[in-house]
Amino acid sequence: MPTGLVIYYSRSGNTEQMAQIFSKSMSEAGLPTQCKSVEQVKIADLLDADAIVVGSPTYYGRMCAKIAELFDETVSKHGKLDGKIGAAFSSSANIGGGNEITIFNILTTLLVHGMIIQGDPQGDHFGPVSIGKPDDRVLNQCRRRAQRIAELTLKLRP
Repeated sequence: MPTGLVIYYSRSGNTEQMAQIFSKSMSEAGLPTQCKSVEQVKIADLLDADAIVVGSPTYYGRMCAKIAELFDETVSKHGKLDGKIGAAFSSSANIGGGNEITIFNILTTLLVHGMIIQGDPQGDHFGPVSIGKPDDRVLNQCRRRAQRIAELTLKLRP
């Protein structure tokens, strides 16, 4: 049975709230999914999951150092994430604060690992973004993306 993993870092609780919605929604869509703070994640967790969703606050237009550090540690496992499903989301304090760049930063890392990324023709095309505390629009975007990730994972990795 395929499984999902949502990894996040959060100081304010905003990214954590988005991560929990992702995990719950993926599980409700039929893909059992764990939600873990990056401090709790081991490289083996990445290898075991079929779908990996990564959430980071936007710091200086990029993913936070703790998320980057986790993926720096995966160099010894390069190629082992090939064919897994990936997605990203971010939160920041400002509109134009670098959210999409942060998402691209995460997605680039996942693509270098050979992961499969699905865009969305509606809403937040590259991944959900929150400005400050997630509102209903953001939470609905998280639910939508989570459902799409679960459906794609179950289709490609039955």
